[in-house]
Amino acid sequence: MSAAAAHPGVSHPSPWIRRWSHLVPATATVLDVACGSGRHVRWFASRGARVTGVDRDAGAVEGLREIAEILVADIESGPWPFEGRRFDAVVVTHYLWRPLLPRIVEAVAPGGVLLYETFATGQETVGRPSNPHFLLRPGELLDAVRGELRVVAYEDGFLDEPARYVQRVAAVRERAAACAPRYPLEPLP
Repeated sequence: MSAAAAHPGVSHPSPWIRRWSHLVPATATVLDVACGSGRHVRWFASRGARVTGVDRDAGAVEGLREIAEILVADIESGPWPFEGRRFDAVVVTHYLWRPLLPRIVEAVAPGGVLLYETFATGQETVGRPSNPHFLLRPGELLDAVRGELRVVAYEDGFLDEPARYVQRVAAVRERAAACAPRYPLEPLP
């Protein structure tokens, strides 16, 4: 049974997050930013990760404390609660607050991965959100990670079901290595 099926009302993990989850070791520390009801908290916890979730809606995170470290915090107007902490994976979906982009990238530990997916310019033509403050501009995620993380995968475009414009990135903070690290584009058999 999937984590979502075990928890009615919780949607399935994003296909983007599922696709790139193989870059996150089973015992990793994972930060889910603006985790909401916890679809990705549950996904990574079910894979053995030690998950931390943060959201400003205490009601949304109800029930997640049994499987994760949960912080209720307004990260847009309050202090960043993870100052100095690094995670093996940082996950962000359907959330954009531009002033936090540098802190989100900084929270990725050496050897860690950033999995980010949210709405992009064009979304205003098909639905919500339509406010440009919450829509990524072309190439904006690439700009956010440039010089800090190595991009393994990036997409910026239109998805049909449901109709939406998205931008998404899978990027790693490389460690110094004697040989070129391998970041499989598909899970190993």
